[in-house]
Amino acid sequence: MKIRVLLVDDHAVVRAGFRLLLASVEAIEVVAEASRCEEACKLYDDFRPDVVVMDLSMPGIGGLEGIRRITARDPEAKILVFSIHDEKVYVERALAAGAKGYITKSSAPEMLITAVQAIAGGEDYIEAGLKASDAFRAGQPDYQALLAALSPKEFDVFRLLAKGLTTHEAADELCLGVKTVANYSTQIKAKLKVNTVAELARLAIDLKIL
Repeated sequence: MKIRVLLVDDHAVVRAGFRLLLASVEAIEVVAEASRCEEACKLYDDFRPDVVVMDLSMPGIGGLEGIRRITARDPEAKILVFSIHDEKVYVERALAAGAKGYITKSSAPEMLITAVQAIAGGEDYIEAGLKASDAFRAGQPDYQALLAALSPKEFDVFRLLAKGLTTHEAADELCLGVKTVANYSTQIKAKLKVNTVAELARLAIDLKIL
């Protein structure tokens, strides 16, 4: 039987490339595509694919929350992250959310096929060489450890605020109340030992989260 795949990426051209690549293998079939994770959650229920190939940086709730929602629906869901991000913090967050694999878009095309087949077969698949950023200077706080202390929702809010979204815009993106996001913002600044959103942005750039 063919491995049935759901592709989730907000760029139609990128999805078309993935689809052609996967279609080159007779044992793999792309059964559905989504440009947002909200849509992906519905399509997952409709198609119950064997593997979900998921980007992380997308409008709306984003890939990390999409992984959490799909695995909440189906703890056996097999999700492969295929992202531009090669920083350890993203890999750890994706796996903590429930992903079974993580590869980067800079990897060889054949790796996507290998990873899909491995995950469909019940294995985990993490691209070799993924590691933490080396951007830290001597004497700085251990920001990787501080980031690890953020809850999944705090990390999502941190990422959006660091990108320059206002509290209202972040609340809309995450479907949360403005007061809730404001409270998260206060907690995040305390945990990361910064005082302003500008400092959050600089930290995100140093860690290559943006």
